[in-house]
Amino acid sequence: MNKGLIVSCQALKDEPLHSSFIMSKMALAAKMAGAVGIRANGVRDILEIKKEVDLPLIGIIKKEYKNKKAYITPTMKEVAALIETEIDTIAIDATIDQDEEFLKEVLNKYTKQKFMADISTIDEGLRAEDLGFDYISTTLVGYTEQSLNENKFYILKKLIERAKLPIIAEGNFDTPEKARKAMKMGAYAVVVGSAITRPQIIAKKFVDNLN
Repeated sequence: MNKGLIVSCQALKDEPLHSSFIMSKMALAAKMAGAVGIRANGVRDILEIKKEVDLPLIGIIKKEYKNKKAYITPTMKEVAALIETEIDTIAIDATIDQDEEFLKEVLNKYTKQKFMADISTIDEGLRAEDLGFDYISTTLVGYTEQSLNENKFYILKKLIERAKLPIIAEGNFDTPEKARKAMKMGAYAVVVGSAITRPQIIAKKFVDNLN
């Protein structure tokens, strides 16, 4: 994966652009803009995007289970499904909300697959490095109970200083200025999603400002 912008092309079931075809075109638009990679959710979207672009793909499957906080590629079932797509990198919730034994099992079973740790705190990032992940991403900073009051730039800075793995800035780096700041700090890449690929959110910002 080259350094630069990774565009997250996702649309959930209740969103107007929920379509594998549309996500593949979003990915094509991102490539045309100069993106170095795509983050995608679900097997169907991944397979359609692979038909459209040859950029490195980070794959996830969002799935909620009863009595389980982790929802980003949370079980071996989702990991196995992503493996079948021959995805470049699989992202997994690697916060303390996910069982450490599960993370070890995944990494030990699929030794040739690259894995990204979606984390929310410095300690979670350092644990992911010790476990054997290939990338650390700040995806879940502010989205877990243990990170509600954390500053994403502070987490990013400390992980860049203390970890040897490439650190991916993700999670509300929603302006070119924030993305550039992250890269200047030493982030390997920046993932941007909603600010580029979710028009209902983009439009709402304009509406709210006009009102």
